[in-house]
Amino acid sequence: MDDQTQLEIEAAAFRRLRDHLAERTDVQNIDMMNLAGFCRNCLSRWVQEAAAERGIEMSKEEAREAFYGMPYAEWRERYQTDASAEQAKAFTAQEHT
Repeated sequence: MDDQTQLEIEAAAFRRLRDHLAERTDVQNIDMMNLAGFCRNCLSRWVQEAAAERGIEMSKEEAREAFYGMPYAEWRERYQTDASAEQAKAFTAQEHT
């Protein structure tokens, strides 16, 4: 496989993950952090970092909007729920980067 084809396949897989997470609004970021060690915010930060590596300025909010498909505040208002005591305890018990 040539480099361009690999890049296109990886980009398509990333877009599919983004779209899947956009549909699964029942899955909370804290659940993702507790189970997988990353969440939608991590993914949006990775988008921001990839842009910066290419000399493209992208704010945290711009990156989040690009990933969430809407302003982050709007997503939180629509879909984010309060963490349960168990979720919060599991989150604080882990090291997060």
